[in-house]
Amino acid sequence: MAYVYGGPPAYGGGYGAPGGFASAPRGPPHGADPQLWSWFVAVDHDGSGAITAVELERALINGDWSPFDLDTVKLLMSIFDTDRSGTIGFNEGEIDLRIWHNPSSLRSLWKYIKDWQNVFRHFDRDRSGSIDAGELRDALNQFGYNLTPQLITLVQKKYASAAAYRGGPPPGITFDRFVRACVVIKQLTESFRSLDTDHDGWIQIDYDRFLHTVLSLP
Repeated sequence: MAYVYGGPPAYGGGYGAPGGFASAPRGPPHGADPQLWSWFVAVDHDGSGAITAVELERALINGDWSPFDLDTVKLLMSIFDTDRSGTIGFNEGEIDLRIWHNPSSLRSLWKYIKDWQNVFRHFDRDRSGSIDAGELRDALNQFGYNLTPQLITLVQKKYASAAAYRGGPPPGITFDRFVRACVVIKQLTESFRSLDTDHDGWIQIDYDRFLHTVLSLP
């Protein structure tokens, strides 16, 4: 992951800083990374001092120059917009750099995506720029999610960057969709475990509770 100022993005994903912007009109906060602050100001098109989902979507790109999936952008917003304002500030709340926790602020968002890029690079063993079914299985197993082959195939099809060609295997999962797949599986698993009070792997749930659980997820 790297800042992008006219050059290609780093392997697996990155930030594409829009061109044509003048130098940052206001100085960075004390202790801030000047380069990250410049990117923040460039992405903050309306000068509001906070980034919206639309602004974030314009700024994020995958390693193959494809734009970030909108649903992934919305997921990132749901994680980092801790005050539910619909925006992300440069210093919004406290910073937690671990990928499975809920950090906030642009600085944490940047570190969060960099950490996920390292995960993506580790499991993309054939360096194809996408995650195939075997690589996805290995990643989820390492995270502690031992999905059946049928579920792995379902996840692969759901988050693949395109539909399978003439009945063949689904194409790989790009960086942005890989992040979303892993985070969604984590959140679904946590929701299930919260209902599995006796920890036997089974729950009894009515229709309303089921819908509430699913629709409460980002």
